[in-house]
Amino acid sequence: MTKAFDLTGRVAIVTGGNGGIGLGMATGLAQAGAALMIAGRNAGKNAAAVKALEALGATAAAVEADVTAQAACKALIAAALDRFGRLDVLVNNAGINIRKQPQDYTPEEWKSVLDTNLTSAFLCSQAAYPAMLKAGGGKIINIGSMLSIFGAAFAGPYGASKGGMVQLTKALATAWAKDNIQVNAVLPGWIDTDLTRAARKDVAGLHERVLARTPAGRWGNPADFAGIAVFLASSAADFVTGAAIPVDGGYSSQG
Repeated sequence: MTKAFDLTGRVAIVTGGNGGIGLGMATGLAQAGAALMIAGRNAGKNAAAVKALEALGATAAAVEADVTAQAACKALIAAALDRFGRLDVLVNNAGINIRKQPQDYTPEEWKSVLDTNLTSAFLCSQAAYPAMLKAGGGKIINIGSMLSIFGAAFAGPYGASKGGMVQLTKALATAWAKDNIQVNAVLPGWIDTDLTRAARKDVAGLHERVLARTPAGRWGNPADFAGIAVFLASSAADFVTGAAIPVDGGYSSQG
């Protein structure tokens, strides 16, 4: 069974892969034998992520990319193909949040969150499709959220983007199953990242409410996403497509 999870010879792109959940997933993929292309806007963080992956014995590279732009998504795929010769896995993880009450958002803020979180996933998937078709198949892993399921007063655009991510996942899975491309979503719960540390400062009592509701009794951490990334990227998940899988310590299992 171990072979089912072996990613030796596979190539994966992880957007927003230079920190947080993205780097946690990239680390798992690297440990399973995949070569990694990290996409992020911060060159310093990109370099640090590549160094960390190489320390695990992985082959890794990074590109600065604004994945809200179609041209940048196409260039990212081209860079991976140029560097590694193929593409097997795409993790659409790039994301931002702006916390406000609904009445206080500007149209520009709304658009920024939707473009970064949702449109980027569509554009990168669209750009990756020809390469995966040529390879005979592929795996796309979209990062949703607990706010794909629940509402939050302070995260209207974010919740809309993450709800949309689940529906995009189902649409792509349905369209591309015939091409042996499996598309699934992962729904992180409350994970200890830079984004949620900011949320804990902005939202009074959030930390205590999360701990009280999470059966596992803790916040998640990026390393908790290594296993699900390897599973969904591997041949073990060849008959899993269109799914939205919570990784949340049981948070969403309660009414």
